Amino acid sequence: MQTCPTIPHNVHMSKETPCVAVCMIDPKTKLCFGCGRTLPEIARWHAMDSAERLTVMALLPARMDQAGLVPIAASPKRT
Repeated sequence: MQTCPTIPHNVHMSKETPCVAVCMIDPKTKLCFGCGRTLPEIARWHAMDSAERLTVMALLPARMDQAGLVPIAASPKRT
């Protein structure tokens, strides 16, 4: 399983990202277990405009369902 660099859980995520700070790529489907994006989508996310991000985000639930993946919930915040 490939992993992405860990994102600190105290980082404020934009509303225009499906990221839940669980960055693990399923070797079979090549989708992130946490958000359903592909590595190329994750890599160019910062360069996408808002419309493109929202279009990709709209596809993710069906994509993950079709791949048989259940999203992994974000780790709870530490207090």
